[in-house]
Amino acid sequence: VPYLAGGAGPEGYADVISPATEVPLAVGDILMLDTGAVRDGYFCDYNRNFAIGRASEGQQSAHARLIEATQAGLEAARAGVRADEVWQAMAAIVGGGEGAGRLGHGLGMQLTEGLSLTAKDRTVLQPGMVITLEPGVETAPGRIMVHEENIVITDGAPRVLSPLSGPDLPVI
Repeated sequence: VPYLAGGAGPEGYADVISPATEVPLAVGDILMLDTGAVRDGYFCDYNRNFAIGRASEGQQSAHARLIEATQAGLEAARAGVRADEVWQAMAAIVGGGEGAGRLGHGLGMQLTEGLSLTAKDRTVLQPGMVITLEPGVETAPGRIMVHEENIVITDGAPRVLSPLSGPDLPVI
């Protein structure tokens, strides 16, 4: 696991790429772990969110929206579809218009490579491409929650490479 980032806070976290801080976790925090593990020379890149002790209605709602957006991206991600069309399917759920930013990226021998799921990337998805679906929502000023899955584009429905999360935010 050459890459592992973590974020935590009561309404989410500030970003998904910073290393964890020394601030102790507290009941009501959201903990996010984002891994870039390598298998046979290829990266995976997915993250998971956990509520510490209890999950508020707002935290549960944000997580459910992320899973809904991920499912929409999964339904849209087909060979012949453009990256911006997959982005649109997820952005329609998480909101923010073009301000929603990048909602996924290519994946392979580098942790981030190839296409970006943005409003402007017209890359056509091809069988064999491995991409992430990475919708995010703002939960409070300066705080976000992000969910990330890995999929491979096939001639039919994409194949999910990471274990899919359900709509309920896990509480630990």
